[in-house]
Amino acid sequence: METAKKTETIVITGANRGIGLGLVRCFAAAGHHAIAACRQPDKADALRQVQGSVEIVALDVADAASCAAFAKQLSTRPVDVLINNAGVMGDQQGFADMDYDAWLRAFEINTLAPFRLTSLLLPNLKQSANARVVTISSQLGAFGLNMGFGTYAYRSSKSAVSKVMQVLANELKPDNIIVCPVHPGWVQTDMGGPYAQIPVEQSASGLFQLISSLTLAQSGRFWTWDGSEHVW
Repeated sequence: METAKKTETIVITGANRGIGLGLVRCFAAAGHHAIAACRQPDKADALRQVQGSVEIVALDVADAASCAAFAKQLSTRPVDVLINNAGVMGDQQGFADMDYDAWLRAFEINTLAPFRLTSLLLPNLKQSANARVVTISSQLGAFGLNMGFGTYAYRSSKSAVSKVMQVLANELKPDNIIVCPVHPGWVQTDMGGPYAQIPVEQSASGLFQLISSLTLAQSGRFWTWDGSEHVW
């Protein structure tokens, strides 16, 4: 006799489009409860069309007050998985035309926000028997790869968040909380562009399988959407 799978609560940021939306669809289709966080819920038409248990909640990850309000709204509810997906590429990242304010904003959204949200939701995560924090990083931030030049803001913010998650994994290991940065692939999203290697559905499906099967032994390591380990 098969044991029924536990319904989990999954928090996904940047859930109104791209990989975030794809992940909402995957988890909802599997019978889980997705808390889909986005800046403008009233404009999240695609989210409202997702079949299954989906709760759309306002969240601007770059705004500390919005993050605090989001955590307060969740109150003491258990959270099994936090997926820090919201991110920005940033504009004017060339050596000769760097927008330094935009660079700081990239760090605010891509690096600081995942740490802040993890900290705020730590009490909720501690209530789960299998808590996981997964942050969408990028191979463009990997020191072990030489992938040309440019996109300084994006690359550096992703390098930084990968390191943040590695350190956080060590700190939260005594609480049995799994923490991993992941590379989602080069995906056909607004950020990745139409000529990217894989469609959203393929990336989201792979990430869903990875996230669903993560163990504590895998915590603090850098993974790809297809379940293979990535060079740092």
